[in-house]
Amino acid sequence: MPRHIPEHAIKAMLAREEALFSQRNPISKKLSEDAAGHWLKGVPMHWMVDWGTPFPLFVTKAEGVDVTDADGHGYADFCLGDTGAMFGHSPPPVVEALRREGAHGFTTMMPSPDAAVVGRLLEDRFGLPRWQVTATASDANRAVIKWCRAISGRRKILVFNHCYHGAVDDTYVTIDGGVAHADPALIGEVRDLTQFTKVVEFNDVPALAGALEDRDVACVLAEPIMTNVGMVLPEEGYHAALRDLTRKTGTLLVLDETHTISSGPGGYSRAHGLEPDALVMGKPIAGGIPAAVYGFSAEVAARIATFLETRTPGHSGIGTTLSGSKIQLALMRAVLEHYFTPEAFGPLETLAKRLEKGIADVIIKHGVPWHVVRAGARVEFMCTPERPRNGGEAAKVIHQPIDVAVHHYLLNRGVIVTPFHNMMLICPATAAAHVDQLVEGLDRCLSELMS
Repeated sequence: MPRHIPEHAIKAMLAREEALFSQRNPISKKLSEDAAGHWLKGVPMHWMVDWGTPFPLFVTKAEGVDVTDADGHGYADFCLGDTGAMFGHSPPPVVEALRREGAHGFTTMMPSPDAAVVGRLLEDRFGLPRWQVTATASDANRAVIKWCRAISGRRKILVFNHCYHGAVDDTYVTIDGGVAHADPALIGEVRDLTQFTKVVEFNDVPALAGALEDRDVACVLAEPIMTNVGMVLPEEGYHAALRDLTRKTGTLLVLDETHTISSGPGGYSRAHGLEPDALVMGKPIAGGIPAAVYGFSAEVAARIATFLETRTPGHSGIGTTLSGSKIQLALMRAVLEHYFTPEAFGPLETLAKRLEKGIADVIIKHGVPWHVVRAGARVEFMCTPERPRNGGEAAKVIHQPIDVAVHHYLLNRGVIVTPFHNMMLICPATAAAHVDQLVEGLDRCLSELMS
């Protein structure tokens, strides 16, 4: 019988941990007060307050898996910039490439010799032959949507409920409440997004078929695994059905692997034999320096070439002058050559399995109604007994007080997990001792809560 964690115990722990955080970090508190007069919400980017701590933790150094804050406290980092630093902070080959190539210019709006090498590496690792570079995955997703609409002549796209594809307004449509509507949290959007975006639940094949049957959808934009509401895994046969339905209805299939590239050296798509028409990757592709890529199959690239022959000259609405820069390509080459290999990913998966088992053992030991799931080097636990099968189900059980209490407890004991949900990544600098530190911290946290 699962054991219930009393609400009063959760509230008491959170109050204690917030007080401890404030006591431990006087310099971060002072820096927060100094910054408050100059930045919106007191930080350079407003997500930096989403940790839920009384004030932001200011970081002075990050290297490998180790983070040091302004008060001198050290942390084992399993958040890793929410995948942006998937291969560790300042990975040595990237630092060396930055040192070597930085002296020869950052951006010229002309290709560098690395372009040919990086193009071959991208095709070799991920299977698609034609690529483009952007500054962020948000930019890449926007560009792919435009290309898909252009070559298909269709205006609509389809996304999954509670998906996340960066700052792409078209994807902020939800069906919570039974009717499609724009996400109420979206700032400044003036269009009726439901005119151009359809939304269904992940793993719901009949709903997907119904949404595509009118043949008015240019592309389905999907993560192979939903990752923004915990990890929602595809059910058996779902990806085969998704690919079959998109092909039958002439809809392009775009897989956003920005988070799921932690599944293996060719991302989730290569690991599971998926066949997307287009692929998007961001965040870690250049070691944490702003860069992203999107790629197309040969068939889609040929359709784009045909479309461009008839296109009116002028602004395309795709691309920025800092995209495809000399330094981006140099750093992507370093990451692709050193980290997107079976040899590099093998140890990451081994440690991730150790973390997965350790958390499962803690859950069993304390009898709490939680579960843990893993995809490659990515591990996540959810404070609910059953795995959600779609975004709607997952959204009802994440971001609860228990999650915040656990995050605060671990943070005060030198362990960082992702604040938006309970995601943890293994990087090349992660050691068994770091994994054990996290598992032991979670064990002690539950012991206190259950006492």
